[in-house]
Amino acid sequence: MIQTSLVPAGALPGGFRFSAVTAGLKPSGKPDFAVAVADEAASAAAMFTGNKVKAAPLQVGSKHLEHSGGKIRVVAVNAGNANCATGKAGLRAAEAVCTAAAKTFGTTENEVFPSSTGIIGVPLPYEKLIATLPEVERTLAATPEAFSSFATAILTTDTRPKVAQATIHVDGREVRILGAAKGAGMIHPQLVPHATMLVYLFTDAAVAPAALKALLEGSVELSFNRISIDGDTSTNDTVLLLASSVSGASVDEHHEGFRSALREICTSLAKQIVDDGEGVTHVVELQINGGASDADALRVAKAIAHSPLNKTAWAGSDPNWGRLMAAAGYSGAELDPARINIWLGEQKICENGGRVADFDKSRAHQYLTQRNVTIRLDLGLGSGSCVFWTTDLTTEYVHINADYST
Repeated sequence: MIQTSLVPAGALPGGFRFSAVTAGLKPSGKPDFAVAVADEAASAAAMFTGNKVKAAPLQVGSKHLEHSGGKIRVVAVNAGNANCATGKAGLRAAEAVCTAAAKTFGTTENEVFPSSTGIIGVPLPYEKLIATLPEVERTLAATPEAFSSFATAILTTDTRPKVAQATIHVDGREVRILGAAKGAGMIHPQLVPHATMLVYLFTDAAVAPAALKALLEGSVELSFNRISIDGDTSTNDTVLLLASSVSGASVDEHHEGFRSALREICTSLAKQIVDDGEGVTHVVELQINGGASDADALRVAKAIAHSPLNKTAWAGSDPNWGRLMAAAGYSGAELDPARINIWLGEQKICENGGRVADFDKSRAHQYLTQRNVTIRLDLGLGSGSCVFWTTDLTTEYVHINADYST
């Protein structure tokens, strides 16, 4: 059972404590430094952005995971500054925070995982983060309220926290999985092993790092790698999964119950990110079927999702289905236009590549006035399919991003 609002009592995975404090990076003065601490070193797996420009904390975090053998005790996340395109000084800043956190919490630097989100190209005032560590240590707590504070402090242009949790049973033991995410713009994750969107997942299952990595990769591919708001892939995208082992329930990469629950949580968080997109008035689920391959179905979905013509049509509730055809045609997927069928919700609007004889434009427009809509394309070539979530593009998005750094 996936729950997505406030974290209910008893939902927190054992073995973790959380805190959030104000370091002074956000102009708003709101909490901007979120920290999670595992009581003992937790198994860890992470996936990072496919962007070749990677922020300093991603480079440092990847190195630390490698050197620690997939073990992490401290997660240190600052919001308000991306610490990206900051050169060697940015790397030193990330390392300095890790060194100070390791000393504060009695671990090694390699067991500290840093993350940052915010404006790119601005030096990180890491001294402000380090100065708050005594307060972080004092306020750490294993409570739903502390986790909610963690989930809120990582936000930037988001309007609300994004949380999902599940409880499953493994060999008679309760296993809890809990996740928090941030992201509202610069969202088109292309996460690769070894993704601005930040996601932190915690479980008290006992999982070896290699198995954890396999579980994470499978879940991410069908969730975070299936969303887009604006087509921009961030320099800071990160998904981190930690397993404390406190429940005593052992899980490997083949455990269907755990794998299913993790995938559902990732999908829930991914859809929450899309729903909170900057200036969004329409959330669109693209269902692409009949592709020559799954990869081709995904190509078509991405072409449609990233098309400014489609996104602006959705913003105006305009059923201009010809734009869907055009995007599919330049997607690079194998295609026979004469085989394409398209539906808006339950209404078929295109048959065998042409407008249906009884096309009801008014009905199609009315359907598109809803916030949540489904568009289905059958390419008629094979069994390839995918589901992809995206948004419209509004003037509010332009205003938010035109004024972001000023």
